[in-house]
Amino acid sequence: MVLLLAGLTGLLAVNAKAVSAYFKENIKISVIFEEIASDEEAKQVFEKLSNKKYVKKADYISKEQGAKEMKEILGEDFLDLFDVNPIPISIDLLLKANYLESDSLALIEKELSSFLLVREVVYQDSLVKVINDNVEKVGYVSAVLIVLLMFISFVLINNTVRLNLYSKRFVVYTMKLVGAKRSFIRKPLLVKGVWQGLISSVISVGLIVVVIYMMERDLPQLFEILDLRMIAVVLAAVPVLGVVLCLVSTFFIANRLVSMSGDDIYY
Repeated sequence: MVLLLAGLTGLLAVNAKAVSAYFKENIKISVIFEEIASDEEAKQVFEKLSNKKYVKKADYISKEQGAKEMKEILGEDFLDLFDVNPIPISIDLLLKANYLESDSLALIEKELSSFLLVREVVYQDSLVKVINDNVEKVGYVSAVLIVLLMFISFVLINNTVRLNLYSKRFVVYTMKLVGAKRSFIRKPLLVKGVWQGLISSVISVGLIVVVIYMMERDLPQLFEILDLRMIAVVLAAVPVLGVVLCLVSTFFIANRLVSMSGDDIYY
């Protein structure tokens, strides 16, 4: 269970950046033109913006398309209040995640505002700040959780191995009496420790794969943004972690058992 929790926390940690990038790249920036701007003038600006290195996707919103979208929101009769179509031409931009920082956005906003006939640039600055702040917090919390789970894993596995090996102290002492070397006594104990770590790790990896499968089935959009290479790294790290923890614990406890005197084994 501890390895399972460590693996799930690891998945969260290694994919925090990808999840952050997904939300950042779906923040819409609207470039709104003056009423007097023509389609030809606005499309020239659209072509220039589409080729900017910081733009991931650009959508041109004509007056007619803007009016259609407003009808869906406000109802069919909202245009009856106006003599002419009041919806201005606009361009919706989705930026690359690396440019969704407060300082970069300020420079991009200044550049966009400098284009001819651009009236204003609108985006949710507060949302950008919230995402950036929370991603940093998630990184710190994940790091603390992983360290804590590593410590808990070592303590629990160490105690389990100690109890398991302590029950064999009389066998170990008997082997010492007949002249068995330390390495000969340790070897089967270490092999068993490796197998215990491997079996528990395989079970944990299997459960993590089930969680990933359920995510792909029920949350396909979220699954698509996950880094499959980092998921593979986490799945490979869980067996290594389980085997290493069991092996280290078994090694130190086996050494202690081998070093016990005849009087110590009764206490």
